[in-house]
Amino acid sequence: MPSSRPSIAELRAVTQAGIVERRSAEHWAGRLYMRPLSPYVTRELIRTPVTPDQLTVAMIVVGLVASVVVAWPGLLTAVVAALLIQLYLLLDCVDGEVARWRRRTSATGVYLDRLGHHVVEGAFVVGLGFRAGGGPGTAPSWWFTLGGLAALLVVLGKLESDLVTVARAGAGLPTDRETDPVSRVGGIRSLRRLVAYVPIHRLVGVIELSLLAVAAAAIDAWRGDLLASQVLLAATGVVATVVALGHPVTILTSERLR
Repeated sequence: MPSSRPSIAELRAVTQAGIVERRSAEHWAGRLYMRPLSPYVTRELIRTPVTPDQLTVAMIVVGLVASVVVAWPGLLTAVVAALLIQLYLLLDCVDGEVARWRRRTSATGVYLDRLGHHVVEGAFVVGLGFRAGGGPGTAPSWWFTLGGLAALLVVLGKLESDLVTVARAGAGLPTDRETDPVSRVGGIRSLRRLVAYVPIHRLVGVIELSLLAVAAAAIDAWRGDLLASQVLLAATGVVATVVALGHPVTILTSERLR
């Protein structure tokens, strides 16, 4: 194992090599500010008995707490939820960095990480559904139902990407092949390139949703109602539907399964 008190440069070389450079493998928030910050936290964590899997579980718990907090209307709850999601992102960075530094990467860790992302992404949308409907304890409304349906579609869209790896492994193909996702069909290829320039699918990511929830909460506070939060949830449902229906088409018409 490398020295227990490495420099930040040493940590970056070991734990972030090949990650930040791959745009498809790293969230924009990670590249912009969290990966530059995370090694300072990782350097302290590698001196403790905490394991990478424990950090991943902590990430999931923090994400679920954020999903509960955002369910209550109000600007303060939206801000707290957004801050918790930033902590969720930080833990998502440091769990892998600790694992790579200690050379303890494992299938269990990857599984927990992927499971955690899907659970939190879906749970946060459910929380937005409760927020749009007036919060827990209010009379049931169709906003609760819309939040649940949108959450299912968000998770489905994430699973569709994961199933590419499963399908390639089942067919005996390399699972880590960097394949061009652009469709072989002209019309779909044009739409895919448009999405690359205007990434509306990012709207259903938990980091983006947490920030948009703050903006919506500020508008709600100014207006004195929940219209902005309701519009955000409706837009999330529309985008999640488009992604869930369109993603398999782009996958099946690209080279990703070949």
